[in-house]
Formats: sequence, C-alpha cells, structure tokens
Amino acid sequence: MAALSLPHHPQRLADDAQGLATGTLLAAFGVFLMQQAGLVPGGTVGIALLLHYASGVDLGATLFLVNLPFYALAWLRLGKAFTVRTLLAVSLLAALSWWLPRAIAVQQVDGVLAAVLGGLLCGVGMLILFRHGASLGGLNVLVLRLQDRFGWSTGKVQLAFDAMIVLAGAWFAGDLRRFALSVLAVGMLNLVLVWNHRRTR
Repeated sequence: MAALSLPHHPQRLADDAQGLATGTLLAAFGVFLMQQAGLVPGGTVGIALLLHYASGVDLGATLFLVNLPFYALAWLRLGKAFTVRTLLAVSLLAALSWWLPRAIAVQQVDGVLAAVLGGLLCGVGMLILFRHGASLGGLNVLVLRLQDRFGWSTGKVQLAFDAMIVLAGAWFAGDLRRFALSVLAVGMLNLVLVWNHRRTR
C-alpha cells in the first residue's frame, strides 16, 4: 500500500498531520457522546468502554491499554509508518477521552442523538485516518489487514466484530434500550465505512 510509506515531502507530512488531528478529534467527540449516553459501540473503543464501565478506570487509560497488543500486528503486517501514525492517533484519542469529560459538562444527552451523531463522527474520523495511512488501532488494524489480504469490505468485517462486542455490552448492561441504541451507533459508523472506504478510493 503506497499510503503506508513514510512521507518525505513537507507538504505531505503537513497533510498527514492535519488528517491525523482532524480524524482523531472527530472520533473523540463521537466517543464522548456515546460515553455520556452509556452506549457500547464496537471495536476496541467498545471494549475500552466496557472495561471503563465495569472497573471505573479512566477511559483514556483503558483505550491506550486495550490497543497495546495490536501494535505488533500493525508493525509486522502494515509497516512502520502505519504503526507510528496509529500509535499517535490512539495516544491522542486517549488524551482527548480523558480531557473532554473534564472540559465539557453535559447534564443530559439524548440516546438517539448520541448514537446517530456519535456513530457518524467516529465513522468519519476513522475514514479520514484510513485515508492518511493510520487507524484507531486494535480491530481497525486487523480489519485493514483482512482487506489487504483478502479484499474484504472494511465496513462488513468491522460490523461482524462490532456485533459481538455490542452483544457483550448488552449482556453486561442488561438494558434493552441501551443495546438498541448501541446497535444504531455501530450501524451509523459502519455505514460511513461501507459507503466511503474501498481499496479503489
């Protein structure tokens, strides 16, 4: 994948830097909205939120720790540049996930709004990161590897993983409405990827 090579041109480096910052910021706001509504989306974000809800450990810390095992796969299979960009994106996401709840006081957030807008923001953020040779780590790395190896749709594979994580969240929460909203959030996120992310784009 040509997009994974380290940029040498200053303009390309600047483009990738703004892409990483923009994509991660959008995803962080999406995660923040879903966190405020108690939703469990898919991917490593969903796993990190489950750990956060169950243990009370700060979400920023769980996001960073959950992604650690996947960096070796990224390094071996998707290259040094991709791994470095992904590590930067995940670190920024973890920092923003720690900071946003302290910077923004939310009294109440509608669950449907959190699911729709949160899912869309995460999806668009991930799409921007993908197009700049990065990801939000974890399952994103595995999904991108499967796309490169077998040509599988990132959205469809991500959806399968997400479904398992959302079901785990439903079992943990025991709340049918929260489960339905989590499914809606996952659906919105993956629709963005299915419609907009292909190897030819």
